[in-house]
Amino acid sequence: MALIYAKATLSPSKRELLTAWLPDQPWAGDVSGMEAVGAYRFDDPDGEVGIETHLLRTDGGRLLQVPWTYRGAPLDGGDAALVATTEHSALGTRWVYDGCADPAYVSALAAAILTGGCEAQLEFEAEGRRERRDASVHVSGSGNPAAGVPDVDGASCEIEGTNAVIRAGDLELVVRHVLDGPFDTGGAHTLSGTWPGSDEPTVLALAR
Repeated sequence: MALIYAKATLSPSKRELLTAWLPDQPWAGDVSGMEAVGAYRFDDPDGEVGIETHLLRTDGGRLLQVPWTYRGAPLDGGDAALVATTEHSALGTRWVYDGCADPAYVSALAAAILTGGCEAQLEFEAEGRRERRDASVHVSGSGNPAAGVPDVDGASCEIEGTNAVIRAGDLELVVRHVLDGPFDTGGAHTLSGTWPGSDEPTVLALAR
């Protein structure tokens, strides 16, 4: 369950952070005029880290996938992956990280793919009441609920073309930052998603 504070504000906002950060990413290309397509979240079992993936469409028609994490304190050893800090009106200072370099996201992604998991259900809190809502993006893993999930501590992340490749021991995860065009999964377990205007599942990531 992902808890969203409906009346909360962020300063800078997520859009401002994306606009500032994306042009420096080698896979992003021209991000002028980008629009939000949707987003999905994963649960953090410890309830400490917000794990959210943004889908964005650029003026040129490219579809980008941007996983971020939100923390209430700096991530040890995570300076290179820090996007920025932002002030949350309900939670205070939040440290925003590139999810592909954050163990919380890597673990959640691996679990979703390998065990056939899905996005977190959203619960909005406003004026002391909580209301459940559906996410705008629905994702599902192709694995088996009985599958084990390896430890991802010490995982490393490298950009290869327009993909992020995360390695943790014998596990390799590939996160597609650019979702356009064909993608060969090689028979690996995958995370696929649908969103408004796209009912045909698109491969978002894989594990091998």
